[in-house]
Amino acid sequence: MKPVVSKILVASHNQGKIKEIRDMLAPFNVEVVSADELRMPDVPETGHAFVENAKLKAETLAHMSGFFALGDDSGLCVKCLGGKPGVLSARYAPNRDFDKAMDMLLDEIKQTGSADRSAYFECVLALADPQGKTYVFEGKVEGKIAEKKAGKKGFGYDPIFVPDGFDKTFAELGEEEKNKISHRGRAFQKLIQEIFA
Repeated sequence: MKPVVSKILVASHNQGKIKEIRDMLAPFNVEVVSADELRMPDVPETGHAFVENAKLKAETLAHMSGFFALGDDSGLCVKCLGGKPGVLSARYAPNRDFDKAMDMLLDEIKQTGSADRSAYFECVLALADPQGKTYVFEGKVEGKIAEKKAGKKGFGYDPIFVPDGFDKTFAELGEEEKNKISHRGRAFQKLIQEIFA
């Protein structure tokens, strides 16, 4: 039996991410509140994999709030850097300054001397029921790292990631187009299918 979900607490303080999640859940009549709005703490990401961190965030906040809580952990994995920044994508950015983080990343790639710029974004969503059940959904999008930043839309590493089959970065694509093909969009399609469809 599908759970009845009318309110979801998003375990994030990232406004870009919360807006994206609100947009994706808009057709399903679900109230989306952020950890920020409820003055909930930032749950430390102590896991070594996206799935561990997503579950940790969702389960901690579901337990604290009594609401369904959605934890999301995602990151950019660059092949020539051995999968970095990966699970440390947010912390790789000094003081969450993704502009600096992108410059650092482009510099690190240059230093490897590798011509391989392939990369992928991965997202794991964990929806925790306050009764103790957790649903997990994964999404991934393959692509490559651009030579330089381009585009003003999106957030995080979007201005340097070009998804396969496109010649534009995520930050140059419109929101609707990005949400259809992004790692988070793909994970959400699975969540929607299982929980709301």
